[in-house]
Amino acid sequence: MEVQSENCGYCGSCVTVCPEGIIELAENGLNVEIGCTDCGNCVYVCPLGALMVGKDDD
Repeated sequence: MEVQSENCGYCGSCVTVCPEGIIELAENGLNVEIGCTDCGNCVYVCPLGALMVGKDDD
């Protein structure tokens, strides 16, 4: 999962739709914990394009 925190508007939509519950909003942007399944739910709901599936898997 690639996160472009500079594009994040802190709306929390990605946090709500993550079936694994591993996305959290932090002061410095989004944190995506280990366990992402690349389902794409967060990418689909993000209005600002701050998330991309399969780019930077931690």
